[in-house]
Amino acid sequence: MTVPAAPRNPGGEQPAAETDKETLGSFAWFVLKLVIAVAIFRSFFFTPFTIPSESMLPGLMNGDYLVAQKWPYGYSRWSLPFAVPLIPGKIFAHDPERGDVVIFKHPVDKVDYIKRAIGLPGDTVAVRDGQVILNGQPVRRERIADFALPMSANTGCTWGGKVVPARGGQACVYARFRETLPSGRSFETLDFGRTPQDDFGPVVVPEGSVFMMGDNRDNSSDSRFPAIPGQGIGMVPEELLVGRAAAVLWSTDGSASWINPVSWFTAARWDRVGDGL
Repeated sequence: MTVPAAPRNPGGEQPAAETDKETLGSFAWFVLKLVIAVAIFRSFFFTPFTIPSESMLPGLMNGDYLVAQKWPYGYSRWSLPFAVPLIPGKIFAHDPERGDVVIFKHPVDKVDYIKRAIGLPGDTVAVRDGQVILNGQPVRRERIADFALPMSANTGCTWGGKVVPARGGQACVYARFRETLPSGRSFETLDFGRTPQDDFGPVVVPEGSVFMMGDNRDNSSDSRFPAIPGQGIGMVPEELLVGRAAAVLWSTDGSASWINPVSWFTAARWDRVGDGL
C-alpha cells in the first residue's frame, strides 16, 4: 500500500527565502513612497534654507535655518529637486509683495540667494544717499537704536561696525534704521556709512522681473549690481523665484562640535527659533 507523501509545508508557512524577499520588497516600496512624499512636500509646500552670509542683517543671521513657503509665487523647474525640467516656464505665477523676503536662483549660476523684494514690474527704483526712492517717492527711513551683533564663529565684524564689550564676549555695533514702504510694511536695515552703492538709478523694473535688495545695505550684492556670480544679481526674473521665507526653524552661532554633544545646545541661538519674517 502506497502512503501519500506528507505536505512539504504543512503549516502553510512560507520558506525563509521568500519571506526575506517580501520583507525587502515591502521596505523598498516604503522607502520609495517616502522619497516621493518628501519630494512633493519640498517641491510644492515647504523647503528648508540656510543663511550663508550677513547680507540680510539685522533680521537674518549667518547660521539661521529657515523654512520657505513654495506656493506664493507659483512653480517652475526651479521649484523641483535638482531643477528637473518638468514644468515649462512658470505656472500659478504671482508677483511678490513689496517687502517679502524672497528665496530665488541667481540669474547666471542658479545658486540660491535670499533678498528682500523692493521693486515690482513697472516700478521705478533709485537710491540717493542710502535712501530708497520708489516711484519718485522717498521710502520713509528712521534712525533707531544701534544693532549689537554678538560676535561668534558665524558672525564677525566688518568695516562698518564697532567692536564693544558684551555679555559673554564681544559684539559688533552697527547703525540701524527702520524703513516703511508705501503699503505700511516696515523692516530694519543696517548702514555702514557712505558707499558708492548709496547712490543708484533710477531704473525701471522690467515686466517679469523683481528688484531685490539686502537689508544689510552696504554689505549686499543685490540688484544694484550687474548679474555676475558673487558680485551682483541684477533684475531677478520671476521664473527664478523659489519661495517666500516664513520663519527661523533653528539658529546656531557656529561654535558647536560634532564630538561634543553639549555644544550642540550651547551653540543654539534659542531666542531666534520660531521668529517669523
